[in-house]
Amino acid sequence: MASPQLRLPGGFESSSSLMSILELTKESLTEVPQCYVRSFEEPELSSDLSDKPTVIPTIDMIKLVTGSEASDSELENLRSTCTEWGIFQLVNHGVSPMLLEKLKYEVEEFFKLPLEEKMKYQIRPGDVEGYGSIAYKEQKRDWGNRFYMTMNPVHRRKPYLFPELPSSLRNTFESYYLELKQLAMELIGFLGKAMKIDIKETEEMFEDGMQSVRMNYYPACPQPELVIGLTPHSDASGITILHQLNGVGGLQIKKDGVWVPVNFREDAFVVNVGDIFEVCPIYPSFHSTKIKSLNYSIN
Repeated sequence: MASPQLRLPGGFESSSSLMSILELTKESLTEVPQCYVRSFEEPELSSDLSDKPTVIPTIDMIKLVTGSEASDSELENLRSTCTEWGIFQLVNHGVSPMLLEKLKYEVEEFFKLPLEEKMKYQIRPGDVEGYGSIAYKEQKRDWGNRFYMTMNPVHRRKPYLFPELPSSLRNTFESYYLELKQLAMELIGFLGKAMKIDIKETEEMFEDGMQSVRMNYYPACPQPELVIGLTPHSDASGITILHQLNGVGGLQIKKDGVWVPVNFREDAFVVNVGDIFEVCPIYPSFHSTKIKSLNYSIN
């Protein structure tokens, strides 16, 4: 039997926008629409790894900023972690737990909005920012809802995205953006120090640079073995800071040529070193990330 080809309801059709997966999953699907079925070029997870998620290395921000022997040791830990892994979990990052709880609530409320409300922010033709999904090779799509927008420089914010968000979400995003901007610059400074790059050079490279935010939601899938939540990629950036809003797994990294699932602490950010740092000789092998929606318990 052919897989269903559900599309947006009347008034929301476009050449590039299929119905939100969140709306699709409300239809009690028993099979995945063909536009989401992916042919996997990457090797399958090793059987001895699939049930044993890897714990990625941990960097302690407090140790980095102390300026003591512990700081020197943690700086060396940062250097070796980025050389061998290209990804780490950051603890004691200083971002308010209350702000993160508020962010979680606001993001969940956004995805609960009626489709008509969310489609006010839909991706426009020829653009990548907004709400919706992007077709990849062979017009295939990720199994996930996403909202992506530029936050900095401020003058590059799209007038129909950030300014038009519900006020509570907009205010929370603004606070989160300011906290993350400060954290990112501190962390980039330490990365530069670990690589023996002059602090002025890293500041010139990243100060008031491009900063964007992306919200991802991965609904339950009737055939998870056929889909990818987020297409394998490396990040064309300095760093990416990932905050997971719930305990549902799915993050995988490519380590030594093998895709492995990873676990990380609930109080940690996951920091992915981007392509800009990859060009430095200290990072001979960058490990890109892949997310798959494998768990049926996603709300």
